[in-house]
Parts: sequence; structure tokens; C-alpha cells
Amino acid sequence: MTGPKTNERAGTRATLRGYHMSASKARVVLNLIRGEDVTTAREILAGTTREAADVIAKVLASAVANAVNNDALNAEELYVAAAFADEGITMKRFTPRARGRAGAIRKRACHITVVVARLDEERLEIVRSARSAQATASRARRVSSSRRRADQTASLNKRENAAAQAAEDEALEAQARDAELDEVEVETFDNESGAIHTPVEDIETDETVAQEFDATSDATSDAESEVQTKAVAPEMVEADVVTPEEVVANDETGEPVAEQSASDMTASDDDTEETN
Repeated sequence: MTGPKTNERAGTRATLRGYHMSASKARVVLNLIRGEDVTTAREILAGTTREAADVIAKVLASAVANAVNNDALNAEELYVAAAFADEGITMKRFTPRARGRAGAIRKRACHITVVVARLDEERLEIVRSARSAQATASRARRVSSSRRRADQTASLNKRENAAAQAAEDEALEAQARDAELDEVEVETFDNESGAIHTPVEDIETDETVAQEFDATSDATSDAESEVQTKAVAPEMVEADVVTPEEVVANDETGEPVAEQSASDMTASDDDTEETN
């Protein structure tokens, strides 16, 4: 005995009648979802680019809604028990051809039917385990993706920080090089001008030493001058100062006391007389 006919299968159904599409085009998409659970069937229809996929997705949603509202079934436990497309009315039209002939145009239509039913216990257990594994894998993918994004962000921040640190180090090195060049230029200028570039402390120390040296040299020069004065003064007195006894003695002997002085005096007297 053969099984039940397709249109006599048990379950909740939804039918779209008179849709303007050939039944052969609708059957291509219906063959993809037949026997699949509702969740998988929705995913398949969402990824199909044919025009019939959108229409069949609406019919499937209607069948699931009928099962939930009318038969009190769980939407996650349903599967596509039957899906078929029957020929609808065909509208005949004609187009003119050569030699007065007419070409036939057949505008076809179809009736799309989707039947959903509850999965048996064995298959329902398989579907649940598959969904659980899929959810676990999806969660693992999300976690790995978020970790990868976090690692990429951390790596990017690390590279940015390293680049900023390198730029700062380069700036400091450039400043140090500029300072060294300035010091070299100052030393070169000092050497060319004959000055010695020394720190302030060294300059102060040198000034103190110079002052002490000047004071010592002044004292030494004063002492030396005093000694020379004492040594030279008696000679000057002995040479320049002439006592009366010496004048008398010189007169008696007939020698001049100071030839230079007498001659000078005689010359000055003659000049005075000539002037008068």
C-alpha cells in the first residue's frame, strides 16, 4: 500500500492560490526546503536569490503561525512536512507574427502549498543537540572575535605609544645635539676672541685670587719703594746738600764747590741782565 498523498499529509498548512508564476519555477525552490526544520528552511530561503524564495518564505511563515495559533504547537519543533506547487489557471494571449499569423502567449499561474508538522522525538533530540552545538560554536566565534579585536586594539595602542615615545626620544636627542652644538660654537668663539669660557664659580674664584694677588703685589711694591727710598735718600743728601764748612774748605783750596751749579747761576744772571 502506498503512503498518503502529498495533499493529504497530516499537519498545518498554508496555501497561496493563483500566484502569477509557473509551477516549475516555484518547485525549484520548494525542493530546497522540503523535509528541513523551520529554522533551517528560513535560512535557506533567506540565502536564495530567486523570486519564488520571497513568496515561499511568506507562505512558510503563514503555515508556522497557523500551527502556533490554531494547533498550539512550538515553532522550534516544526519542520516542513510537505511543499508543492500545483498548476493554476493559464491566461492565453496572442502576439502578431509574420504573414498575418498570431503567436500564442500563455500567462501561467500556480498554487503554492506548505505543510508543517511536529518533529518526532528522535529527530527532535538530534535537532536540539545540533542547535546546542551550533550555539556553542557561535558563542566561541563571538568570544574569539571579540578577543581578536581587543588584541588588535591593544597592539594598535601599543604601536601608537611606542611611536609617540620614539618621537619624544628623538626630540630630546635633537635638543641635546643642539645644546652641544651651541656649547661648541661658544667655545670656538671664545677661543677666537682670546677669552676663556669658564663657569661663573671659576670666574668668581679667579677674581678673588686676582684681588689677593693685586693686594700682595701692591704691598710688595710699596715695601720695595720704601727700601729704595731709604737707600737712595742718604746719597742724595750727601750729593746735593753742601754745608758751610765744605764751602769754606773749598774756597780755601780754590776748587769749585759745584761747577754745574755755578755755571748755571752765571748763565741765569747773564740772561737777566740782557733782558733788563
